[in-house]
Amino acid sequence: MDEPELRSTTDGNPLRRIPIEILVSVGKARPLVRDLLALGENAVIPLDKRIEDPVELFIGDRLIARGELQELENGEPGQLAVRLTEVISEPDELN
Repeated sequence: MDEPELRSTTDGNPLRRIPIEILVSVGKARPLVRDLLALGENAVIPLDKRIEDPVELFIGDRLIARGELQELENGEPGQLAVRLTEVISEPDELN
């Protein structure tokens, strides 16, 4: 029985076509448990960041970039996007 042929991208590596999830972190909150238990609809939880502060992009628990939130041009009204302002480069980064 013949092995199935793998289709590849132009660089020959089919792994480059696999999507990966990126987490965009806009801030953290540290409420007390008693305050968290008392939260209801329309409650507001303050974050440790300001609206103009950069957001951080993670793959898993690894920081890969920083950027600023903006509204996506030519997208749905209110759809968010991130403009990268810094890409983290490390000697062991993936190729």
